[in-house]
Amino acid sequence: MALQCGIVGLPNVGKSTLFNCLSNAKAQSANFPFCTIEPNVGVITVPDERLNVLAGLVNPQRIVPTTVEIVDIAGLVKGASKGEGLGNKFLANIRETDAIIHVLRCFDDDNVVHVDGNVNPIRDKEIIDYELQIKDLETIENRIKRVEKQAKTGGDKTAKVQYSVLKAYLAALQEGKAARSVTFESKDEQIAAKEMFLLTNKPVLYVCNVDEESAVNGNEYVNQVKEIAKAEGAEILVVAAKTESEIAELETFEERQMFLEEIGLKESGVARLIKSAYTLLQLQTYFTCGEIEVRAWTFHKGWKAPACAGVIHTDFEKGFIRAEVIKYDDYVALGSEAAVKEAGKLGVEGKEYIVQDGDIMHFRFNV
Repeated sequence: MALQCGIVGLPNVGKSTLFNCLSNAKAQSANFPFCTIEPNVGVITVPDERLNVLAGLVNPQRIVPTTVEIVDIAGLVKGASKGEGLGNKFLANIRETDAIIHVLRCFDDDNVVHVDGNVNPIRDKEIIDYELQIKDLETIENRIKRVEKQAKTGGDKTAKVQYSVLKAYLAALQEGKAARSVTFESKDEQIAAKEMFLLTNKPVLYVCNVDEESAVNGNEYVNQVKEIAKAEGAEILVVAAKTESEIAELETFEERQMFLEEIGLKESGVARLIKSAYTLLQLQTYFTCGEIEVRAWTFHKGWKAPACAGVIHTDFEKGFIRAEVIKYDDYVALGSEAAVKEAGKLGVEGKEYIVQDGDIMHFRFNV
């Protein structure tokens, strides 16, 4: 399931430092492998304490975590929508991602020059918002020209739905709002909206890059971003990228934990960011447990049992008969699958069962 989060931001906001911390995540835990598909794409393990708990109970030959892809997208400058800097490449790379991690500089440092002369995360955010909105406006105006006549004069129902969606998006963007601020009630409109692939329709997580002193409680810059994010219904994460890079260089897990405790953190910003990226993509995890392996599997929130079975193999979905389901808490409390069965806690579910995050699954199928 190759879904990607793209890290975006202006130059010198700490975007690449953060990406490099992610690439060094393997130094923070043996369960954080990282590999490079292209120079700017990393496949990063999603830290999940439940996987280790289950492995401790089952003692398998191997443990297989789930992953998420993070893309380091070239820094944007003003005029990107018109091709300035690496604008065209930047916008094309964003279009290919499924969600956006928007890094904002929320620290003062005279040794790190800001492209616009001073630190102002709200202005920085608005620069990128504006460039993405301009590109979306261009896309929408071109599409309106193509479907308007069909929608108004013909009997093409699809064209009418597309035209209605395009007009709604056009109105929002002309008001300086992102496409994601527009909601549609009918299923046809929702499908048409998704097929637009608009840049500002992607879910966004704002990452406030702060200095070490602000890693726990944030600062005034972070408070400004919180207000904007709240108005948009977006999430924010506070990370000290420079500090994270120092943590990644420490040799042992104990040293890294001691460092985190000294600055008042229970978990590294990198781990929190990976988890947040996973959630941003509307992804959840179910597990399979056995002596050979304990494994985490990724699925989309809301998927039913057959679709989740298909994550393992398409034959599992095609020949789906039923799913045997154990709740994570029951498995941990009782200690084994046999004990769960004896306690009558193993559920047998059919095709309509909506898989829940943390479910331990065993699929029955016949092809």
